[in-house]
Amino acid sequence: MLRVDIRDLQRGPVKTVGELQPDDPAFEGLDLHLAGPVSITGQLQATAPGEYLWRGSLRGALQAECRRCLGDVRTVLDINVDAAIFSTDPDAADDPDSYPLLERASHIDIRDVAREELALAVPTRLLLCREDCAGLCPTCGADLNAGVCECSAPAEPV
Repeated sequence: MLRVDIRDLQRGPVKTVGELQPDDPAFEGLDLHLAGPVSITGQLQATAPGEYLWRGSLRGALQAECRRCLGDVRTVLDINVDAAIFSTDPDAADDPDSYPLLERASHIDIRDVAREELALAVPTRLLLCREDCAGLCPTCGADLNAGVCECSAPAEPV
């Protein structure tokens, strides 16, 4: 359950457990190439009137291309979220660590946190399939990881 009814929080903390599929609308526009569902676990609790704290983790896999040989690369994303604050306080709307809520909000959606945390966790530099990836031949395009190519171009990583 990643969408929590605020009334449930009056009885105490609520565990949040769920999965988001790669095509979930929460990831729309992020240009993420997820290799499967993102698992989300955590706990949401009220900390003050109109203020709620979520702590949890996200786990998933990202599919990408190696920056040298263009082969498939899969990397695991394991993200711990120490504190995500949801608040109805209008002054908190300017705080980048806060998720604004309407004064009369009835639910809190953890998918908002998942979207932002995944966007921040994606490596800014393209990945390598392995540290010693030889890349592609700049002349004939052969994968130099498979061996030396037939042309005379030097075998240097790109």
